[in-house]
Amino acid sequence: MATISEGQAQRPLVLALDVGSSSLRASLYDGVGHAIEGLEIKSTYQLDTTPDGGVEKDPDDLFNITCQAIDRLLEMAGPLASKIEGVAIDTFWHSLMGIDKDGHSTTPLMTWADTRSASIARQLSRECNETELHARVGTVLHPSYFPAKLRWLAAAQPVIFRRTRTWLSFGEYLYLKFFGHTLCSISMASGTGLFDQNKRDWDPEALQLAGITAGQLAPLGDLSTPLKNLLPEYASRWPDLASIPWFPAVGDGAAGNLGGGCFSPDRIAVMVGTSGAMRVVYAAPEVKIPWGLWCYHADYRRFVIGGALSEGGNLFAWMRQNFQLPSVEESEESLSRLEPDGHGLTVLPFLTGERSPGWNASARAAIVGLSLDTTPLEILRAGLESIAYRFGILHSIMADALPPAFQIIASGGALLNSPTWMQILADVLNRPVTASDEGETTSRGAALLALEQLGVFGPLPPSPVKAAILEGGADNATSLIDKKSVSAKSPSKEPVGRQPEWQTTGLSHAQFAFGQTYQPNPARHTRYAAAIERQKQLYNVLVQNNTV
Repeated sequence: MATISEGQAQRPLVLALDVGSSSLRASLYDGVGHAIEGLEIKSTYQLDTTPDGGVEKDPDDLFNITCQAIDRLLEMAGPLASKIEGVAIDTFWHSLMGIDKDGHSTTPLMTWADTRSASIARQLSRECNETELHARVGTVLHPSYFPAKLRWLAAAQPVIFRRTRTWLSFGEYLYLKFFGHTLCSISMASGTGLFDQNKRDWDPEALQLAGITAGQLAPLGDLSTPLKNLLPEYASRWPDLASIPWFPAVGDGAAGNLGGGCFSPDRIAVMVGTSGAMRVVYAAPEVKIPWGLWCYHADYRRFVIGGALSEGGNLFAWMRQNFQLPSVEESEESLSRLEPDGHGLTVLPFLTGERSPGWNASARAAIVGLSLDTTPLEILRAGLESIAYRFGILHSIMADALPPAFQIIASGGALLNSPTWMQILADVLNRPVTASDEGETTSRGAALLALEQLGVFGPLPPSPVKAAILEGGADNATSLIDKKSVSAKSPSKEPVGRQPEWQTTGLSHAQFAFGQTYQPNPARHTRYAAAIERQKQLYNVLVQNNTV
């Protein structure tokens, strides 16, 4: 999507914060969701790793990076800053940190990639009926999620665990610092592994497995319950943002779907950045969650169903670095000339363990079939094909569980920058794959959700989540710092029969741009189908039988 000039921007403006695992973007969008030219700040950073599998970030460092990005964007915006009417934010799902009674962090921010709780996750799976739990909370017992992380912290750092008053994700911590109180959106709660997706409330059994109570989590809210009235320090720092609504954080995956125009079951989003994901977002009163996939929320009404891969562009980068391959552009030209699955290799791409659909955190990568004739370029092509095969397996599960999809929309720099990889994906899925032309779909999705709440796309049905849990027009504000008890009102349950109202969502009125469509080749699909079976057999030997 092309940006627009400042003079073309329509009100209301929205400031969008996109907090990813390797970078943060602060961007300004106009009233129909167009990015305003030149008004984006990008700050990059690295996560910290530990020898035992920790992948984390200092939350106060990330907080300072966020504040500095807002400073710079507002300075660049000049007079336009006074026209900002809302702040939107998305953050990476599954991050976990603790705070004490004074609101100070007690732990680093642990990310989804942290695998230190892998053995605890396996132990938890023996303490419950995991199939029944997954059918409610939409997640498996895996180190990505809160139950295993919290039980690991309780065992490994018992003093810190006992000192921690409240467990948060980064979006909640950010708002706690800005407002003195906070809330956990339905979207962020849905990615914890503690949340009943259909009841839209904390799951008692999941909480028990995690070893905490609902009172140790931030109050639940939704996009219809924004925070207002910054603390004096930040109100004086950003007067244009002091009293406007700051919408609670949503999961970055959900925002990415929405920003790319994938907000109904007839569009599947495939994203390949550092990692990969295949997702469907749609509004419904309730869903049946298929085993092998996860289920989260974009907001109260919209579910997100799909799967995630720990590998994507990181596999491409690792292979290029370690096999001394040429630049991306030169590799692309050579890769396109190789025959599909013509190298005789079978690859398991699990450099950092498996997520969907098997969720084996101990799985490791393998390359089988090497010979003296094998070239580094063939290994790279086999690696790209192996990622596509994992998407093919996810797609078959989704096709059995969801309404038919008419479009597959691809996003993410790693995938969009490789026409060969796009064609491989189309051939593997045997479906046309269309490139998104939206640029930064994630921050745009967060902005569109905020604009929807501001009424840009027409009125929404009344929210089931009550605004009374918040300050800024609320009667029942709570603070996580002043030692008052945290008492969140659970969202009211909407009757299942009101399907037309659930489908009344305004994002269909937004404009979305798409690029080239890659058509599948039936002959190549047949070859790839056999290769997928070969990969499954290797998986069964090395991963399923726990010999990795």
